[in-house]
Amino acid sequence: MTREQLTRLTGNGSGNCNNDDCPNVYRTASGSFLFQGEASSAFVLPEGEGLVEIPESVLREAVRALGW
Repeated sequence: MTREQLTRLTGNGSGNCNNDDCPNVYRTASGSFLFQGEASSAFVLPEGEGLVEIPESVLREAVRALGW
């Protein structure tokens, strides 16, 4: 899957992002979500999983974008 195949729910026009490097929430064609954020090492995850940290404001923006 490429970034172009995702619907970006956050970070559209805030002016605070450079080179797509800010925390974001994306929706896939199947309706699931992908999160981009700072990698966290809060605890050890099972093989093949990742843990990211994103601000509450980014989640709120995603919820607004979805109309929830």
